[in-house]
Amino acid sequence: MHTPKILFSDIDGTLLNEARVLSEATIAEFQRIKDTVPVILISARMPKAMVHLQKMAQLTHFPIIAYNGGLILIDKEVAFTLEISPDIIAAMMTFNAAQKVHFSLYNNDDWYVPQMDYWARREQNNTKVKPTVLSNEAVIASWRKEGKGAHKIMCMGNVDDIDNLSAFLEKNFGNQLHVYRSKSTYIEIAPSAISKKTAINFILKKLYPSIAISDAVAFGDNYNDVEMLDAVGFGVAVANAKPEVKAVANYNTSAGVADGVAQFIKKHI
Repeated sequence: MHTPKILFSDIDGTLLNEARVLSEATIAEFQRIKDTVPVILISARMPKAMVHLQKMAQLTHFPIIAYNGGLILIDKEVAFTLEISPDIIAAMMTFNAAQKVHFSLYNNDDWYVPQMDYWARREQNNTKVKPTVLSNEAVIASWRKEGKGAHKIMCMGNVDDIDNLSAFLEKNFGNQLHVYRSKSTYIEIAPSAISKKTAINFILKKLYPSIAISDAVAFGDNYNDVEMLDAVGFGVAVANAKPEVKAVANYNTSAGVADGVAQFIKKHI
């Protein structure tokens, strides 16, 4: 096979070790190739939850693709943004009045939670980022004044409530929103017009016009990685990936926590 010219990697479930950081092997491989092969992190996370990983491997001069492509930062400046309107968030909240689903609202590096409940603490532990406590209503009111929306909405709750909310969203906003059920108790919501694939195409066109998507390698494990792995020339699924991800991958590697990404890089780049 020919050598990939640019690398995109998902984070959670794909890149991190059991301590939820980059392993020494992964850092070593990234540092070995980064001067010839750009290494770009691409995640559903907010930028703040990605920068510390960039710093570990000295990758901070590369772009960040956050919120599954809803926000792209180049040289720490916003190069692309697409947000969910406050009207849609308000409709979700009205529906949720009869339920107990936690809504986390994200815009760029701002993360708002209505209270520090079980879900907020769990997400804080996973991402090493501390949220701001502010009611969903107050956030919406502020965003309306500022002309902002949500890059991501994270809905967390018991399975029945999440089932009901998912059905409501698909029925009323199926064309406008991408409703991604990452776990039975989680829904991650983003604008339907964006994806990791659209973000990769944006980065290649803007920064690396001489590199074709067929020359890109991408690593992933979950449903939101399927389109990306299918689009690039080298789609690599980690061993713990969902069957749908493995089905479109060109290559398989070891599990995320077992340095699967580093092993592939060492062998093929």
